[in-house]
Amino acid sequence: MRLDINLASQPYEDARQFWIRWGSAVALIAILTLALIAETALSWVYAHKDQKTIASYRALIAERDRERSSAEAVLNKPENRTTRDRSHFLNELIERKAFSWTQVFQDLERIMPARLHVVSMHPELDEENQLQIKLTVAGESRDRALELVRHMEESARFRQPRITAENQQTQRGIAGDNVEFNISALYVPAAPDSAPETRTTAENRR
Repeated sequence: MRLDINLASQPYEDARQFWIRWGSAVALIAILTLALIAETALSWVYAHKDQKTIASYRALIAERDRERSSAEAVLNKPENRTTRDRSHFLNELIERKAFSWTQVFQDLERIMPARLHVVSMHPELDEENQLQIKLTVAGESRDRALELVRHMEESARFRQPRITAENQQTQRGIAGDNVEFNISALYVPAAPDSAPETRTTAENRR
C-alpha cells in the first residue's frame, strides 16, 4: 500500500494566480489615481487662468471707474460747469433725435398683449445718458402687464423692464380697464438697416 505524504511546512499556493489577480487590481487603482490627479491638475490650471482673467477684467473696470471719476471731478469744477452742461445738453439732443415715436409704437405693437393698451409714454435720459421709456398701460388684469414685461425682456429693443407702480381702476378710464400699471425700461433704437430684419424676426415668432 502506497501513501502520499506532503512534507512541506506551508500549504501549496498558486502564486501566479495570486499576482495576476491582485496585480491587475493594483494596476487599475493606480490608473484611476493617475487619472484623478491629472484631472485635478487640469482643473487647477483652468481655475488659475480664470482667476487671472477675472482679475484683469476687474482691474480694467476699476481703471475705467477711476478715469470716469477723474473726468467727472474735472467737469464739476466751477470753471468747467458751463462745458459740462453744454455737453450734457448736446448729448441729450442727440439721443432725442435718435428717438422715433413711430418706431417705438411699432415695437410696442408687436409685443403688446391683447386687452392691454398704452395710456401714456414719456422718454427721458437716465443718469448714464441711456434712453429710458416710462409707460403707463391699462388693461383687464395684472397678468396682461406681466406678459408685456416678459415680451419686453425677450425683445431686442427694451432692456431691464419692470413694473414701478400699480393702480386699481374703479370709475375712470376705458371700459374693461380694471388696473393701470407704470412700466420703466431702457430703449435701444433700431438701426435703419436692422429694422426690416427685426420685423421679420417678430413675424416669424408669431
